[in-house]
Amino acid sequence: MSIILHGVAVGGGIAIGRAHLLAQSMADVPHVQLDEGEVALEQLRFDEAIRATRRELEMLRGSIPQNAPAELGAFLSLHIMLLGDVTLSHEPREIIETQRCNAEWALKSQCDRLVEQFDAMDDDYLKERKHDVLQVTERIFKNLRGHGGELLAPDLLSDDTILVTHDLSPADMVYFKEANIAAFITDVGGATSHTAILGRGLDLPSVIALHHARELIREDETVIVDGVQGVVIVAPEPSVLAEYRRRARAWREKKRKLSRVRKALPNTQDGTDIELLANIELPSDVEDVPGSGAVGVGLFRSEFLFLGRDTLPSEEEQYAAYRQVAEALKGAPVTVRTMDLGVDKNPKWLGRSSAENPALGLTGIRLCLAEPLMFREQLRALLRASAHGKIRILFPMVNALPELKQALAQLEYAKAELREVGFPFAEDIEVGAMIEIPSAALVVGSFLKHVDFLSIGTNDLIQYTLAIDRNDDAVSHLYDPIHPAVLKLIAHTIKTATRAGIPVSVCGEMAGDARLTRLLLGMGLRRFSMHPACVLAVKQVVRDTHLDHIAPTVARMLRSEDPDRIADLLQQLNAEPDA
Repeated sequence: MSIILHGVAVGGGIAIGRAHLLAQSMADVPHVQLDEGEVALEQLRFDEAIRATRRELEMLRGSIPQNAPAELGAFLSLHIMLLGDVTLSHEPREIIETQRCNAEWALKSQCDRLVEQFDAMDDDYLKERKHDVLQVTERIFKNLRGHGGELLAPDLLSDDTILVTHDLSPADMVYFKEANIAAFITDVGGATSHTAILGRGLDLPSVIALHHARELIREDETVIVDGVQGVVIVAPEPSVLAEYRRRARAWREKKRKLSRVRKALPNTQDGTDIELLANIELPSDVEDVPGSGAVGVGLFRSEFLFLGRDTLPSEEEQYAAYRQVAEALKGAPVTVRTMDLGVDKNPKWLGRSSAENPALGLTGIRLCLAEPLMFREQLRALLRASAHGKIRILFPMVNALPELKQALAQLEYAKAELREVGFPFAEDIEVGAMIEIPSAALVVGSFLKHVDFLSIGTNDLIQYTLAIDRNDDAVSHLYDPIHPAVLKLIAHTIKTATRAGIPVSVCGEMAGDARLTRLLLGMGLRRFSMHPACVLAVKQVVRDTHLDHIAPTVARMLRSEDPDRIADLLQQLNAEPDA
């Protein structure tokens, strides 16, 4: 019987193949009560599993294929770092001693406790980091059971293999790059998980967050993976199989045509220049930018330099990271968002307690202003890096003009500190504000005399406008980027900034969604920033669009307050060739 499963599409494309189920290793962990004399030996067994896991991860990091995604090495380094954290390397030893239990049970107990803590977080990125903890724990567990090493042998897999598993780790990806598999699907994960990021980087059709795929799919069963729609079809009917074979051919042809526009200018049919930029999270991500078709970095999420470590990165560490990106892009723009940390993005070194509602707490620019010494250290690092390339500074979560003025005052203070010690920097460095709170969008006109550019963060703007947590399964279906209230806020921001001659970009997920490109163009957007993998698809839509032709439909969409009517008009907008 055919089964249809729905999840999160992350890799794009369509694959048809045979299922290969990867073994579950932490299911049904037994609890064994130890005699007092056995505790020390059990702790030694746990310590050896930690050492063996570290050796494996370091070996894998040293053998990453040259054509692997740039993120892979960074993620393996993160797993090695997690392995050294006391929560995984030491606290299970204490559980073994206090509960006199076997190491497997102690490890699982500690892992379950950490997962509960991650699940209580509101931040998308940090919530997804529980999967990194689970992946490292799985590898320790395999070594405890004597099954460490490779998860699978690449030469045993074929190019029509669909990997089916509960989760995949960055370490596993080293093998997949060599194996030339067709696709993968997982039960867990989210849009910001490392599995999702690597799926996009590997350019494999992939669907994650399927919940029960591992239980429902049998070994060697025929599976369709629709990485475009986020659908997995198990044991498809002949007619469905034939239709998806047609779609797969069409997708391959579409990709082939997209590669032709890599070096083409992103101009509309009427000759309007559009700027396409890339979003990055780590300095190593910059390697993907030149080949993506992007002309620079529109959003460098600098908080990733601050997370997953026991100490605050020094000014020198930050300077080196920003300089690396600036020099790699050889004069192309690099927009760096200052640290968007806060209550739920709470590194150990920050030492702040959790709040009742972290999303409304001390986060973004609020935290930066509450910690001026830490803030100025980052600003000095950014200013120094501006001597090596075109750095732009972007302030996150600005709520109103007083916050913006305070941030600018701190920037001037940082400049004065550098002048005093003789460090060179770009005196005319461009500064911008993120519009991701409805209040900021409504009063955006007050910002315009104080900034060089604006950037609309649609992910948070949608959540704050609609009061919806897109990670909450109970309400995630209500997360709607084309809700009339969201469109009115975006349109107002673009129109107000454009009138004043202030460039404005969109750097949230909407910018990389080719279905929304014509809508944003019709609203007046001329600068898009997105994941590098999305650039070519958006560029193709830009080149196929005539602004005069789409204007009437977009105007009707902005006048409407009926979500269904807007959805129908969007479909009409995208159906018109060379609109």
